[in-house]
Amino acid sequence: MPVSFDALIADADSVDVSGWDFSWLTGRATEQRPPWGYQRLLTQRLATAKSALDIQTGGGEVLDGVPTLPPTMAATESWPPNYAKATARLHPRGVVVVATPDERALPFADAAFDLVSSRHPNCTWWDEIARVLAPGGRYLAQHIGARTNAELYEWFLGPHDDFYGPRHHDLEKAAATAAGFEIVEFKTARLRVEFFDIGAVVYFLRKVIWCVPDFSVERYRERLHALHERIVADGVFVSYSTRTLFEAVRA
Repeated sequence: MPVSFDALIADADSVDVSGWDFSWLTGRATEQRPPWGYQRLLTQRLATAKSALDIQTGGGEVLDGVPTLPPTMAATESWPPNYAKATARLHPRGVVVVATPDERALPFADAAFDLVSSRHPNCTWWDEIARVLAPGGRYLAQHIGARTNAELYEWFLGPHDDFYGPRHHDLEKAAATAAGFEIVEFKTARLRVEFFDIGAVVYFLRKVIWCVPDFSVERYRERLHALHERIVADGVFVSYSTRTLFEAVRA
């Protein structure tokens, strides 16, 4: 017997969504991966770094997937539940995890690192990244690109004329160059995202809070029910994400 709408959303609305482990969605949602393999690239760069900083590390899952870390390794995180997870996960590996309520001001000295990394940063403060990098230092990141999950956003909030905003790749490239970076690698990929039940949608929107910024089950119950009926009829709800690989060197 199919699981009811009420049971699906009640389950998804009660589960812990801290950290960046998406294993709860196994079998319930899928997302294509970019072709460049960010984890592999990060592993390669960190293997040769002497000092590195991972910005907006989430629960530390990506950084902890790197087998060899530099002698000096730090990470920042602003959301308290993620900060606690990152601390527990990364401290045993010698990583200093710093809470940064104001992501713009990085609490490190000038030229402190030869590598700064970030996977899916919410904001990119190029001037601060340039400041904490030594001359010749490298920035490696996978950014969330323009119109990521626009289809999901617009299902709940309607058409959005300015969905590109500051994440448009031309604007990001210009901002990086203005901060003194030479871009050495820049790639984008448009990727298919599939949701197979309404519980997966609820879990995703609770976890990725900027997708529908004011999301709650009660606020959007009517639209959730309509989406549930569509998924039951079609078998899937399809959205698309954009990912951008950024690698740049500080002049």
